[in-house]
Parts: sequence; structure tokens; C-alpha cells
Amino acid sequence: MNASGKRRKRDAGPPSTGIGEKDVLAGFLDYLRAAVVAKAEGVPEDRARAPGVPSGTNLLGLVKHLIQVERHWLLGHEVRDWKATFRPATEDTVASILAAYRETTAETNAEIASWDDLAARGPHRGSRRWTLTHLIEETARHAGHADILRELIDGATGR
Repeated sequence: MNASGKRRKRDAGPPSTGIGEKDVLAGFLDYLRAAVVAKAEGVPEDRARAPGVPSGTNLLGLVKHLIQVERHWLLGHEVRDWKATFRPATEDTVASILAAYRETTAETNAEIASWDDLAARGPHRGSRRWTLTHLIEETARHAGHADILRELIDGATGR
């Protein structure tokens, strides 16, 4: 049990993936995406928006940012103000942001599935391999932030 009396969940081990390079990279990306969603599900609206640290980072903003990260790096969308991607709009809800994240990841997974050559140029810079690796790094970093924010909100730990 943790300090707030909640039972700790066991962390899920690494994902099972196919044997190909693209399968492994996409599998780890999906694993991290699921961890982010799990951290935001079930959090009351006011708590999901509440800054958990002095920088103002909040759980809903992290997921909103990751939507833009996916759209930018995998679909070629331009982002003019990265800081703004961390700020949920008044009308945003946990449900609407998670639905948008799921919709975006379905669209980006379809894009990844269409790739037959990871050495080919990615939508912005570097190879597709570089793009997938960068997206794994970005999602993992923010999944870690989400872990901490969720624990601060209600003591929940694990994936």
C-alpha cells in the first residue's frame, strides 16, 4: 500500500511485439500511449487541470501536448507555439482530450503501418526510424511526468 492507503498496482512489463523493427518500435509506442491514457482516466476534471508542480504542468495539458506531438511528427502538422499545447482550453474535458488522443493515435498508427522503409525521410526531419524513436522518447518522458502527477493527485501508482 502507498502513503494514502491505496493498493499499489504492479507495473506492466515490456510489451509483446512482432519481431520486425517497425513492430517493436510501434509496440513500445503503443505501450507508452496506454500508460498515458491510464494515468488520466478517472481523474476528476478539476484535478486533471490543476498544476501539480510550480511550472504549471497538469495531467490534461500533458495529454493535449502529446496529441500535437503525434500530429506534428507523424502527420506533418505545424505547431507554432509548443508551450500553448500544454494548456487545456476551457471547453476541454478529460473525456474529450482522451478521445482526441485515441483518435490521433489511430490516425498516426495508420500512417506508421503504411511505412515500408524506416530509412526514408520522416515528415519533418530525419528518417522515419528517427521519428519513431523520438516519439517513443517524448511519450516516455511525459508518461513519467503523468505518473508523478497522478500520484500527487490521488496516490495512484503503477500502470
